[in-house]
Amino acid sequence: MQDLSQLVRALKKGVVTITFKKIDTNEIRIMPCTLNQDLMDNIKLAIKNIRPESTSIVVYALDKKAIRDVRVNTIQDWYIGNPDA
Repeated sequence: MQDLSQLVRALKKGVVTITFKKIDTNEIRIMPCTLNQDLMDNIKLAIKNIRPESTSIVVYALDKKAIRDVRVNTIQDWYIGNPDA
């Protein structure tokens, strides 16, 4: 995985698609998400800092319109933008 601090910066700016393996089912999940408050449908999630050594990150999943916790060691890839863009 790319540097966690780069991922967090991208999430704070806009939409990022994260590909990760779900812990309970081992299913590959492709999730468009953000930490940009303007994109969160009136959900208040104030993430100020995520330490580079964090084992998980909390994001707003745009497709589920809900807060999700993703374990960093399950992230396989990420990129800026939506998966269907």
